[in-house]
Amino acid sequence: MQPRFVGRLGAADAVTVANAALGFLATAAALIDVTLAARLILVGAITDALDGIVARRRGSTPAGVYLDSLADVASFGVAPAVLVVAVVFEQWMPNGEPAIVGVGVCLPALFVAMAVTRLGMYTAYDYDSAETQGVQTTLAATILAAAVLAGFTAVWQLIGLVGVLAVLMVTQITYPDLHPQDALIMGVVQGLAILTSGYYGRVFAFALLFLAVAYLVFAPRFYWRDHLDSDFLQSSFGENR
Repeated sequence: MQPRFVGRLGAADAVTVANAALGFLATAAALIDVTLAARLILVGAITDALDGIVARRRGSTPAGVYLDSLADVASFGVAPAVLVVAVVFEQWMPNGEPAIVGVGVCLPALFVAMAVTRLGMYTAYDYDSAETQGVQTTLAATILAAAVLAGFTAVWQLIGLVGVLAVLMVTQITYPDLHPQDALIMGVVQGLAILTSGYYGRVFAFALLFLAVAYLVFAPRFYWRDHLDSDFLQSSFGENR
């Protein structure tokens, strides 16, 4: 007997489901090696962009939009939150006050809750639009992962960052989708941050962090919004496909 999804899901859906699996692997890796977890989150972000390319070239299915949001919860909601909690436990748990450790767990929990809320709102209201309200979950996860790879692993740095990003995900600030050529630049830098280590790894991770934060801060007002129709990469940080 064939599985139910045979003949009903497409190639783009397979890429999306792979992204969900990467989210689990990143979550598990965070308990052992936070830098490995950060790299897997960035791989998931690339996969999230690839499913859009595959969908435009080979078609999508009615289930695609729902699978995409579910996968993003795992890869860009739960995985980065657990990454932050792993850093909190590593640095604070031995001698930390329970109340302080509690903050380090509750703020990542808020991040997950806001990611789920943001993805639900996106699927319902923004899916077919070239812009969306609130910071994209992919962008938020990329910033956290790049920060870890760039060496910003002090607990208060990550806790403050995860709290700010949690709030920004559910604001009414409008973010336009990246244009293909900008997404390509982001993707190249992201790939180099994943593949390299040591000094150069930190350099590329910092470059990715700089570009992502620049988009986070300046895109709502200054990013050019003329929509370009392309079968290439619509967004490294978008959630649609």
